[in-house]
Amino acid sequence: MHLKIITHERIVFDEDIDELYTKTIDGEIGILKNHVPIMAALDIGVTKTIKDNKVKFFTTMGGVLQFKDDEALILTTTAECGDEIDVTRAKEALARAQAKLAEAEAETDAKRAEAAIARAMARLKATLNN
Repeated sequence: MHLKIITHERIVFDEDIDELYTKTIDGEIGILKNHVPIMAALDIGVTKTIKDNKVKFFTTMGGVLQFKDDEALILTTTAECGDEIDVTRAKEALARAQAKLAEAEAETDAKRAEAAIARAMARLKATLNN
């Protein structure tokens, strides 16, 4: 099957794969060749691909997954390959977001901080697995 991960700026991934695992707003999903057609909203998380027993991880920051006729398409605002992520920068972003959450006075500030924590955690998870 084929997977294409696209953001507003670029095509992050465009290759054939054997397996796809990602995080939707309803939970984790796995897709193999000949899966039934599906469309799902993505959550902030990590997308895992396997090809010839080689694993690759990507951050996917929301978006949508469409699978039909052995073609998977992920449209997302931000996606990064795990081996391209700056671990130090991701850890610093996590620390900043956690500090903002601790001092958040308004509910909207807390929600922004929680989203920033989720993005930083996804980045770190994607790098640890590569």
